[in-house]
Amino acid sequence: MTTSEIITSLQSKGSEQIKKILVRHGAREPLFGVKVEDLKKIVKDVKDSHQVALELYSTGIYDAMYLAGLLAEPKRMDKPTLRKWVDGAYCYGLSEYTVAWMAAESPVGWDLALEWIRSDREMTAAAGWATLGGIVALTPDSHLKIPKLKELAEQVGESIHDSPNRVKSSMNRFLIALGSYVPELTSFSKAIAVAIGKVTVNMDGTACKVPYAPDYISKIEKMGRIGKKRKTVIC
Repeated sequence: MTTSEIITSLQSKGSEQIKKILVRHGAREPLFGVKVEDLKKIVKDVKDSHQVALELYSTGIYDAMYLAGLLAEPKRMDKPTLRKWVDGAYCYGLSEYTVAWMAAESPVGWDLALEWIRSDREMTAAAGWATLGGIVALTPDSHLKIPKLKELAEQVGESIHDSPNRVKSSMNRFLIALGSYVPELTSFSKAIAVAIGKVTVNMDGTACKVPYAPDYISKIEKMGRIGKKRKTVIC
């Protein structure tokens, strides 16, 4: 399928009901309201998916931008492209998922994540923390910079309650990822999470909840899944 054919297909699969849900979660026009499961059905029919993904993201159509994150090849993503993508990510569905997925699995994700978390732009900083969470979920501990991760966890503990809305959410999920995927830092992360306490994030009336990090990490411990890495964060 070509980019134009995909756009036509997306338009035909959209619904007003899904569109309303996406808008409540921060999406805006132009968008069609396509279910994620329907986006995934398109993936298998696309050749040269990486180039098509770049074209789709550039359309500014929410559904196409999200689909781009399912089609692109992270190993081919470079800093200029990912910076362009994060600049275009205007809601958390794009910044904390589409962009963060690509960055976390790219060769340049670590550098960009450290750059992005310093940004004054909420969606960029949120993408940075989400990228870091993806990196610790994927990367063997022997390849992780443990001292720097401890420093970042301490930064979360010191600044989370004073951070912008979506940054708080991403910081919280980073701390959960750190405690869940890096055994050496499980107790350390839980201690910081306990000190933080409950994190309040404005979900704009949606049903989304903010997980309480100490309980979430403890749940992973009870399941015997601490340190079990993921093959991909893209879903």
